[in-house]
Amino acid sequence: MKNKFVNDLSSGVQVDDVFVLSEKNISQKKDGNNFLHVVLSDKTGKIKGVVWDNVENIINSIRSGDFVHVKGNVSEYRDSLQLVVKTMEYLAEDSVEPAVFLPVTCHDIEKMFGRIKKLTSSIKTDYLRGLFEAFWNDQDFVSKFKIAPAAKKMHHAYLGGLLEHSLSMALLVEKIAGHYSGINQDLLLAGAILHDIGKIREFDYRTKIDYSDEGRLLNHIVIGIQMVDEKIGQIKNFPEEDALLLKHMVASHHGIREFGSPEPPKTVEAVLLNYVDEIDSKINGIRNFISSADQNEAWTSYHNLLGRHFYIGKKE
Repeated sequence: MKNKFVNDLSSGVQVDDVFVLSEKNISQKKDGNNFLHVVLSDKTGKIKGVVWDNVENIINSIRSGDFVHVKGNVSEYRDSLQLVVKTMEYLAEDSVEPAVFLPVTCHDIEKMFGRIKKLTSSIKTDYLRGLFEAFWNDQDFVSKFKIAPAAKKMHHAYLGGLLEHSLSMALLVEKIAGHYSGINQDLLLAGAILHDIGKIREFDYRTKIDYSDEGRLLNHIVIGIQMVDEKIGQIKNFPEEDALLLKHMVASHHGIREFGSPEPPKTVEAVLLNYVDEIDSKINGIRNFISSADQNEAWTSYHNLLGRHFYIGKKE
């Protein structure tokens, strides 16, 4: 049972609680003995720590990503909080509730999934509708699709983030596609929902959000194309050209090679998908950044990735 979260900690607080060991790095004291720099986390944030005692046992028995029961004291070091760890013990994964340690979407996961299923059931193209039925009948896929994050940091970086992002894009597609003539709306909707499905395997989201070995080696685009291709193989008489166009949308949704797409978008539907993805991911990331800023200030701090401050507005 977790009692105190990272954002509750302040200098002088005694800690006797459960965290995720996000990082563990060995250093040496002046006498040559080892000590540890660690980072402990839960869904509210991270705190750096230092371990002086029982170091060899921790090195040998606890890995980064493990749940740990920590006792220690919070102090200030170089103008930041630091947890001086007295004891650290390994906790089995099945003894802890992961949602306590990872950020979670604020939306109802089952309602979001119900909405996305309703959208796919309205698809007029038989073989595309059948493709989604194959995905939704795969319980292993569905359970992971519901809880996977959409990113490690930038946007929808929380449990349920992939589902939230996919649904948001599908709803945007409904609004945008009708504005232009000649758009294959069913194909565009399929691309919006399936473009990021490789992230259910690209990320490890059991104790912290980080890249899996498969994700680092292959990337979610490659994984996603494999997943789409596998399910297409289960659909009788799925047109070869539409299979190719759908996989192209997955391959090109980042827009340019410099951003990770093997190919740039080469159909109108793929171009639209790229921009819808850009809209939804950027707005979510910016809103999360603004929400974490000091609400008493008119401007946020500098956003390193986007290269700007954001205006919140003057308070009366």
